[in-house]
Amino acid sequence: MTKKERFEAFLANKPVDRVPVALFHHFCDMEDVNQGLVNEEAFERNIEGHRRARKIFDPDVAKVMNETLMLVPIDCSKAEKAADLRKVDPPSRDSLFVTKTVELTKRVRDIYRDSDAPVYGTSFSPYTVLRFSLSPNGMLGNGSDEARFKRFMKEDPEAVGEFLGRLGEFICYLNERMLGECGVDGIYLSVNNQCGIVPPEMHRQLIAPHEKKIIDEANKRSRITLLHICGGPIGLPSTLELYRDYDVAGYNWAIEAEKISLGEGKKILNGAPVFGGFERTGLIDRGSREEITKRVYDILDECGQTGIMIGDDCTVSTHIDDRRLEWVRQAAVQYAEEKR
Repeated sequence: MTKKERFEAFLANKPVDRVPVALFHHFCDMEDVNQGLVNEEAFERNIEGHRRARKIFDPDVAKVMNETLMLVPIDCSKAEKAADLRKVDPPSRDSLFVTKTVELTKRVRDIYRDSDAPVYGTSFSPYTVLRFSLSPNGMLGNGSDEARFKRFMKEDPEAVGEFLGRLGEFICYLNERMLGECGVDGIYLSVNNQCGIVPPEMHRQLIAPHEKKIIDEANKRSRITLLHICGGPIGLPSTLELYRDYDVAGYNWAIEAEKISLGEGKKILNGAPVFGGFERTGLIDRGSREEITKRVYDILDECGQTGIMIGDDCTVSTHIDDRRLEWVRQAAVQYAEEKR
C-alpha cells in the first residue's frame, strides 16, 4: 500500500498491509513557543526542523508543527470580569499572525511535496486558547492559574460563550486558509476538558457547539479531520465520552493521563478509528529497540490492525533521535509480516 492508501484504509476501518505510524514532535524549546511574531530566528528554526527530521524519518502522516505560532494571540490583560470579554477581539484576518501562519504552513507543506503522506494543519479549540490567554504564566493545570477562567465561567457563561463563538469564527477562517491556499490535507484539532474544569453539561452547552462548528467547516473541504484530546504537558485527564458525537475521522488521546487504552477507547468512541499507544516521554525516547518493539506488539495484540494507527499521547520529546520513530514503524511492519 502507498501511505495514502494505508491511511485511507485506517480511517475507513478497513484492513491494511501494516498499521500506519503517526509520531510528532516539536522543533523548538519552550522559550520559543508562541514567539514567531517577534523572533524570526525561532520562526525559521520551527520550519527547518521539519526538513532535518524528514531526512532521518519520512513519516506515514505529517503534521505542521507550529509551536512558534501555536495559539491565536488574544490580549485578555484588561479583562477583569467575564463581561469584559465582549470588548476583546480575535486578530484581524489581515493580521501578522495570519500572514505568518500561512507562510509557515505553506513552507512546511512544501517540504512534503514529493510524499504521498497526508499532511495536517494544527488547530486549537477556542476554549483552549481562552484558558491559556487567561492564565498569567501561559500554562494550564497549575491550580490558581485557572482561577480567572473558572470565575468567568461561573460569573457570566453567556459572555464567555459569545467570545468563544467569535474566536471560533476566526479559527474557522484560519483553517480554511490552511486547507485551501496552503494545501494541507486535513485539520488536526486539539481539544480538552482537563480535570473536568468545565462540568460535562456546561461543556456540552457552551464548549462543544463551537468545536463542532470548527469541525463542520473543516469537513466541507476535507473529511479527514482528526481530534486530539490533549492531556497537556503535565498529563491531565479529560473525558472521552464528551467527544464521541464529534464528526471526526479519527481520535487520539493521552492514554497516560486518561488511563484508557486504545482498545478501550475505541469501544467508548463507538468503534471509530483511533491512534496512539505511546506516552509522551519515557519508553519512546529512552527504551531499547526491543522494549519499543514489545510495546507495538502489545498495542496490536490488544487492538488488532484495523482502524488503528500507532502514535503517542501528544508529541514525543522535542530532541528525540528520529531514528527511534523508524523503530516503531519497523515493529509494525514485522508484526504484520508475522500475522500473515
